[in-house]
Parts: sequence; structure tokens; C-alpha cells
Amino acid sequence: MAPIHAQGAPSVRLASPRYWEVDALRGLMLVLMTLTHLPSRLTDPLGQPFGFVSAAEGFVLLSAFMAGLVYSRAGYREGVDAMRRAFWRRALRIYLAQAATLLFLFTIIAAVGLRIDQPAVKDLMSFYLEQPREGFLFGLLLVYEPPLLDILPMYIFFMLLSPWVLAFAMRHGWLGVVLASTTVWALAQFGLSEWIYVGVVRWTGLSVPFHEMGAFNAYAWQFLWFMGLWLGASRSAPGARPIRLPPWLLLAATAVALYGLYWRHHGLNGQAPFGADEQLNLLFDKWQLGPLRILNLVALGVLAIGFGPALARRLPRLHALEAMGSASLPVFCAHLVAVLLVLAFYGSNQMVRPWWGDVLLLGVVFTGLYAVARVTLWLDVRKAARLRRRASA
Repeated sequence: MAPIHAQGAPSVRLASPRYWEVDALRGLMLVLMTLTHLPSRLTDPLGQPFGFVSAAEGFVLLSAFMAGLVYSRAGYREGVDAMRRAFWRRALRIYLAQAATLLFLFTIIAAVGLRIDQPAVKDLMSFYLEQPREGFLFGLLLVYEPPLLDILPMYIFFMLLSPWVLAFAMRHGWLGVVLASTTVWALAQFGLSEWIYVGVVRWTGLSVPFHEMGAFNAYAWQFLWFMGLWLGASRSAPGARPIRLPPWLLLAATAVALYGLYWRHHGLNGQAPFGADEQLNLLFDKWQLGPLRILNLVALGVLAIGFGPALARRLPRLHALEAMGSASLPVFCAHLVAVLLVLAFYGSNQMVRPWWGDVLLLGVVFTGLYAVARVTLWLDVRKAARLRRRASA
């Protein structure tokens, strides 16, 4: 392994070549999340379209992969301290995006929802409406996480942990990280988050109810993040070789993925694999990241690694998806703004508009998301040009 410097490193330059395929996949995940969150006739059919795996898992895994790829490359080249600062700058940007979205919810959406007495808005921000001061403060502290606004706080948490984990793995290998992450995930399946919450309430008197602290169990989802970080970092490690999967693994993954796809779309219970059996459904649970959900996700990931490069060479590049994936943070926040506005004016009824109204709404929303992506990338290019001129002056 190349030496990792800790002192005197220059600032990280994150101008590494991008994986356009990963950007396109992240763009696809953003499209699927928008279709899932925006109440329309497509919400249920396109929810978990590839099996018992949602776009959120794909988005987190791909984001972690890119973080591991880019930041580990910077760590090897410019040192751990510079890598850590780059992680912190990114975490700050995500926090500012979360804070801005929260303010939009607490002001404009709250005003519209209360004005027209919209139940969807009242349900979305019930804790804030009951205790506005605590809701505002704990929202900015990332403790109170209203529905739809609970993925970025988890993302920030992972970004703050990642430089320490990545630096450790770059020096000592990934075995210890994988074992620790797997252990935490397993404990999360048996109530780790609830145990910690009870302890915090006992010692601090925290007033935020547990169910208002986000649907995602971060102690379970960290497993997905750090596995993605590992995959990304492995691509930039000195002497990294192409991933070659044995045929038997591809065959097993194909069988699992096809069975999950068939069960999801042709099973008796739709997106609830075991119907009303809550205990069995926990095996596929999204928020706890149940074990069978991970199996389904791993199968899809194996197929993407095994067949993705060949498909990428043959399929036309979808530049709109690439642009949205490259500007994923602004596009994600823009999709939340669109969803919140629709909920405020129309509510959560998926059939409230005629089919042509859904088509028109989706057209406007996706045009807006693509415009946000293009403007963001244009601003990034201008900023990079200014930095080059300043460096050459």
C-alpha cells in the first residue's frame, strides 16, 4: 500500500474522472424516488420496481461507492488530513441543503397546508405544529426528522464517520470495518436504536418522540454505506484489479433477482411480501434493512457488476440521467420541494387528478429537475474555470 501522509497535505482536488455509468444510475434512482414520493398513478407500480429493493438503497450504495472512490484516491495522493477536510466540506454542504429544505417546510409548506387545511401536511409535520420551538431547534440539530426529510441527516452522519473509517481501512485493511459494521447492523435488527433512545431520554429528557426521529434506522443502514465505501475505495487502491465474478455466482444472483422481481409484481400482497404478517415482513423491511432485502440488493449488485460493463458499451448514453446523477444533491432537494408542494396543494391521494393531469405534473417536475441539474453543472464549470484562472495568475 502506498504511504498515507497525515501532515502538511495540500487541499484535496476532487477533479478525478467520473464514472458516467454510476452517475446515470444515480440519476435513475432520483427519477424512481421522485415517482415513488410524488402521489400519482405511478406511485405503487414503480415503487420497488426491481424486487424488494427501493431506489433509496441504490442511491445510498452508489453515493457511498463514489465517496469511497474519490476520497480514498485523494487520501492516497494528498494525505488523510486533506481527505478529512474534504469529507467535512461535503457534510457541511449537505447540512445546509437539509436546513434550507426544513425552512421551506416550516414556512411556505406549513402556511399553505394550514391555510387550506391539508391533512397530508398536518400529518407530515405534526410534531412541529404541536411544538414549533422544539421542532425548529431539534430539526436544525438533525434530531427531529419529518418524513421525506430523513435521508439527508443519515447521509451527514455517514459522511462525518467516513474519514475516520476510511483512514483506518487504508492503513489496516477492511476486515475490521466489515466485522464491526455487520455487528452493528445485526444489533439494529434487535432494537439497538430503541435501546440508545431510551438511554438518551433517561439522561437528557429529550422531548422528541422516537417515531419523529426518521424512518431510516441509521444503525442498520450504515452497513450499506460502509460496504459501498469499501467497494469504491477498492477501485482506487494501489494495484487494484478488475472485479471478476465466477459463473456460479452470476447464476445464483440471476435466480434470486428474478424470483424477487416476480414475487414483487405478481405476488398476492404487492410491496408487502408476507401480507399482514409483520414479523415475516421484517425480513424484507426497508427501514431496518432486513436480511432478505440485503440478499435481494446483493443479487442486483452482482448482476450490475457482472453484466453492467457490457451493457454500458452497447446501450446509448442517457445524458439527462447523467446530469441529474452528477448534480445529485441539488436535484434531490428540488425533488423534495416538488413533492412537498404537491402534497400541500393536492394531498396524498394518488387518484385525485385525471391521467392526463398526472402526465402533465410529472412532465413539469422532471423538466424542473433536469433544469436544476444543468444549472448546477454550469455553475460548477464556471467555478472551476475561476479557480484555474486564479491558480495561473
